Order: sequence, then C-alpha cells, then structure tokens
Amino acid sequence: MRKLAVVAFGGNALLRGGQKGTYQEQISNVEQTCESLCNLLERNYNIVIGHGNGPQVGNVMLQHEEGKRVGVEAMPMDFCVAETQGSIAYLIEMGLRNVMARHDIQRDVVTIVTQVAVNKLDPMFKNPTKPVGPYYTKEQAEELAKATGAVYKEDPKGNGWRKVVASPKPTRINNIKIVQHLAKAGNIVVTVGGGGIPVVEESDYVRGVEAVIDKDLASALCAIEIGADEFYILTDVPKVYINFRKENEQALDVITVAQAKQYLDEGQFAEGSMAPKIRAAIMFVEHGGKECIITEAGQLDNPHCGTRIVK
Repeated sequence: MRKLAVVAFGGNALLRGGQKGTYQEQISNVEQTCESLCNLLERNYNIVIGHGNGPQVGNVMLQHEEGKRVGVEAMPMDFCVAETQGSIAYLIEMGLRNVMARHDIQRDVVTIVTQVAVNKLDPMFKNPTKPVGPYYTKEQAEELAKATGAVYKEDPKGNGWRKVVASPKPTRINNIKIVQHLAKAGNIVVTVGGGGIPVVEESDYVRGVEAVIDKDLASALCAIEIGADEFYILTDVPKVYINFRKENEQALDVITVAQAKQYLDEGQFAEGSMAPKIRAAIMFVEHGGKECIITEAGQLDNPHCGTRIVK
C-alpha cells in the first residue's frame, strides 16, 4: 500500500523574495519545487498538493482595479481566488509533468478548482484582519470604504492603506471524496489552492464571500478528510526554530502536540509566518494524522527532514 501525503506549497514555491512574479520566474520556481517533490514520488507516495496564492491574488486584484479605469468591472474576492487556483495549478501541473518526464515517473496530474465552506457566523467576519490587494493613500481608502463598505487598515510598515478581509476557519471541502478517490488511485491531485474558494452554504443556496482561508488550515482539513498518513508544509526554512534569529536560536527536530502548543502560548512563532503552520500541524495530528513535517522543499530527499510534530 502506498502512503498518502498532503503537501502544502508555501509562497516561495511560486514566488521568491525580490521577484516581480513574472511567468518565467514562477514556472522556474515551481519546477524547482516539483523536482524536490519527485523524492516522495520515487518513494512511491500518493500525493495531494495544496498551495498558497497571496502574491498572485493580490496581483489579480490590482489588474482588476486598473481595469475599472477603462470600464471593466472588478471581480469579487472569491472570483479572484478561483482565477488564481486555475492559473497556479496550471503552472504546478506543467512543472510536475516536466520533472516527472526527466525522472521517468508515470503519473497523471489533475486539478480540482475547489470551494471550501466557511461558517457565516465565524467571528472573523466581524474582525477582518487579512490584507489583500493594492495599497492606497488614506484619502483613497476612506473614499473606497464609503463607496463599497469594505474595511481598510494602515499597513504597519508604512506602505499605505489596504483592504482587509476575514480569514475564517474552513469547515468543509467540496468534492473531497473525489480528491480522495483520485489520489488513492495514484493520481497527483492539486486542490484547495489559496485555501480554497470561500463559500457559505445556506440550505439550497451557495454564495461566495469576501474572505481568505488560511491555505495551511485548508490543507490540514484536506489531509484529515482523505485519511492522509503524513502532512508536509513547505516553507523557506529547513526546520522550525524557537528563539528564532536570536543568540540562543534552537532548531526543533521532533516535538509533540503538547510542546507545540506550549511554544505557541509562549509566542515563539510569529503570526502571519510560522504560527499558522504550527496550528495546522496540531490540527492534523490531533485528528488522526501520524505526523506533520515542516521543512523546505529542497530537504525532501531526506526521509528524516524538517521538524516533525507528533502526537
């Protein structure tokens, strides 16, 4: 029996620091990540891939804003997530097919544009904190807030004002049984891109909402619901650290859920960086997963790579 793993691609799998996000940059980055992924394929894993879309969805929103200048209607957040799910998955599929051809690996790759349900009563809808889209001046932001009802907040680094949306918890992944069936049949499945298209389900009606779902939490939920053995979260560091970038910095090899929770409570992991990944790891292991591995893609050739969170 093949092991089943969910692999969540971090933002650097697609776009590196200092890059503009050109097509050539992204396809080159994806191929490098997929090259590392071949280590799991050669060890006979079945694989499901989740991915982020932060820079890409921001660029799409900026394009839509510019389109308004010539009378092209800007699309809502859920539409932008769907758009980037398709475009990023296209890059991942192409990257995988290219590297698998070089390694003589025969697998089919399939993408599912995935809706992820959230609770309309999630408290995050009352406290939107996730910045999205372009920067504005204070005056522009106030004008847009008045015209659209959206919430804008000042960037802590002084770059201007940005729209903020809710980041609710994922509650259900649409078509998850199809994902499970395809993956266990040996296909590589790309799903829950960007955390999934955020939707609210109300009896017989489904509607998209202005929100961003954390891609690691969505990938963890996917891993739980398909019964994955392992959950990999790829990031830009080889291991998780406590006292990060301090004189007493310490890399973590294996930690229990209890230890992970303690470090979270101590504030060892930054919000918007490692903290969401640790929460996703805890969620997976507490709901039946064997272990979650947090590492960088280039480490996947080592079966004992990264930081492992276990029960």
